[in-house]
Amino acid sequence: MSGGVDSSVTARLLAEQDYDLSAVFMRNWDTRDESGSDHGCEWKKDWEDVQRVCRMLGIPCEMVDLSREYWTRVFEPALALWESGDTPNPDIWCNREVKFGALVDRLTRKDAWLATGHYANKTWARPSLSLSNIFAYDKIPTRPQLRRPADRTKDQTYYLAAIPETSLARALFPLAPYKKTEVREMAQKWGLPTASREESMGICFVGEKRRFDDFISQYIPPKPGPIVDLTNGKAIGKHQGLYTFTIGQNARVKGMPQKMFVARKDANKNTLYVVPGSSHPALFSNSIVMNNWKWIWEDAPPSEIDTSKGFLAQVQFRHRMLDVPCRVYRQDDGTIRIDFRDPQSSVATGQVAAIWKRDWCLGCGIISQTHNSWEP
Repeated sequence: MSGGVDSSVTARLLAEQDYDLSAVFMRNWDTRDESGSDHGCEWKKDWEDVQRVCRMLGIPCEMVDLSREYWTRVFEPALALWESGDTPNPDIWCNREVKFGALVDRLTRKDAWLATGHYANKTWARPSLSLSNIFAYDKIPTRPQLRRPADRTKDQTYYLAAIPETSLARALFPLAPYKKTEVREMAQKWGLPTASREESMGICFVGEKRRFDDFISQYIPPKPGPIVDLTNGKAIGKHQGLYTFTIGQNARVKGMPQKMFVARKDANKNTLYVVPGSSHPALFSNSIVMNNWKWIWEDAPPSEIDTSKGFLAQVQFRHRMLDVPCRVYRQDDGTIRIDFRDPQSSVATGQVAAIWKRDWCLGCGIISQTHNSWEP
């Protein structure tokens, strides 16, 4: 439980069923690392709300401190990517490494399940029928599939695309059939203490009340460099670090006749390249190459990825974007290449791209290269 309305309603739904139910609150960030004090920190308010809900429902709860695991498995790798000029998504790796990693590892009972307030769905299915399994197909065990929920506007399967199959098998997503409005209505009907609590946004360790640049500058020293107009090679400003911008962002360069947008980063030269206007062709990518690819069914990727036509799928590389058609290929060096049907704007290295077969999420990886056909 997080202290929000979604996990509170999840607990209430499960309390109605025949489970031996208990709640876990994860403390993932130690504010003492920043200020030397816990005074006024957000996690205490969250933990108080979790306890209030659990008292109302009559279920035990405990706090588990996973801040060390979060620091080493999520924050430090993200910090390295930011420092190199990439745009990581720590929340995806938090789900894989901490919530469905370190926390699941602590579930010692083999019949224990981990239920969360994510808007996601899970079904069970056998692998596709083939010549190799046709005569024993009925004996093949079913495997878990991560699928999109009923409320597509709150769909969080993108954030879960990296979790391993073993953890997905033990996961429950009770909010799968509900819309967010229905969840709010249930919370109010049941009088849950978190019914009117606002939704939390942003990266968990940054919070909502401070700027990302101000936070990250505590860990990465400023590294000033030039801002260059990609269309003519002229320096038109200075940046304080490549991590302060992402691809497609308004660079806010003063004194220009129109807005300039970030098109490229060169970490070796510490240079930020910008172009005029948000629809400039340099902002669009035709294809991407992925590193650290994770198939949820690790031993059963789609066979078409090794063909000349590739695997027809849908891809998403940002939360809340509509997935777009693509073809997926496995290259000779083992990396995954994704070709977009239509050029896509604001694709950045370090971002996570996940693929779907209709509403079934197959896996994801980290974008290591972006390609477009525009040249200055």
